[in-house]
Amino acid sequence: MTPATLALAVLALSEPTPEPTPAPTPTLPSAACLDNDVCDFIFRQTGSQWLAETSLYLLVKPFRIVAIIVIALVIRYAVSRMIRRLTGNVGEGRTPGLLRPLRERMPASLQEATGLLSERRRQRAEALGSVLNSVASVTIFSVAAMLVLAELGVNLAPLIASAGIAGIALGFGAQNLVKDFIAGLFMLLEDQYGVGDVVDLGQASGTVEAVGLRITTIRDAHGVLWYIRNGEIVRVGNKSQGWALVMVDVPVGFAGVEEATGVLRAAAAGLAEDPEYADDLLEAPEVLGVEQITVDGAVVRTTAKTASQAQWRVARELRRRLTEALEGAGIAQQMAASRVFVRPQAPTGTAEGLPGTAEGLAGTTGVAGQGGPPDHGVGGPT
Repeated sequence: MTPATLALAVLALSEPTPEPTPAPTPTLPSAACLDNDVCDFIFRQTGSQWLAETSLYLLVKPFRIVAIIVIALVIRYAVSRMIRRLTGNVGEGRTPGLLRPLRERMPASLQEATGLLSERRRQRAEALGSVLNSVASVTIFSVAAMLVLAELGVNLAPLIASAGIAGIALGFGAQNLVKDFIAGLFMLLEDQYGVGDVVDLGQASGTVEAVGLRITTIRDAHGVLWYIRNGEIVRVGNKSQGWALVMVDVPVGFAGVEEATGVLRAAAAGLAEDPEYADDLLEAPEVLGVEQITVDGAVVRTTAKTASQAQWRVARELRRRLTEALEGAGIAQQMAASRVFVRPQAPTGTAEGLPGTAEGLAGTTGVAGQGGPPDHGVGGPT
């Protein structure tokens, strides 16, 4: 071996052996992608971080959003169908399922005597069904919207906190509006009144024309239309629910109370036997007797229990019959003859014989419609 060859061999042995270059490590996708089965599967199969992230935003999240919307629509349809079933069956004469747990304010006897309950149930069921549909829609779609925002990566914590603050501010600023809505909802649930009822709400009295969650509309006897906020209604007097008791007080004078009572009983019995009014009367009219004593004599009270919607026509007919019966029996004439009208004594110093003097008034005071002896003082005839 020559010296040159030996030197080259020593030089080659002294040089370090180069190490092999390792293969590049692929970039891992985000934690959200790795937590998803589809994204993780694509990354393991392809090793591409870009392709895995793209599949998360182009395949997985859109599919989830569509699924959330579809599920929300299905739940909304199912709830709406259930509400319709609960508020249905009114046309068949059956009580809607939604109203079965609630107390009916019309007695069973009146329900059989009149057909008023069907329309009232229909109005009440439709109003409650509309409220429930609105509440269900707002709740379902609000939850769906929050889930969609969460899928898009929106942080819901500040949004929910802001909504809570806005709700508190709205509660303080619009507390009257909230009060009206809550009062209207409980009014519907408790069936306090409905369209067509004659009510006394304190502020106004009349016939209910419209009932809403915030406003009740009433038209009074003069035709004035009143809009009353439900939150301002403190008391409700309903003249159209259940039955009504017609009370007629008739003065009969001091003489012949028993005779007058018999005449009134005969007239009331005639009303009960009249086919035109027999269906309106739940019980036969009853003459209770002397209710009070006035300057004109005894006052006899007659009552009649009627259906609520017929109380006014029955009251008018009962008054007419009682008046005609007393007139036919001659009691009305006896009462007129027993009345004494006293005129004040004329002031002294006026001319004699002129109207207004004591002499001019002589013979004009006494029994009504008759000439009488001169009145001495302010009392009746002696």
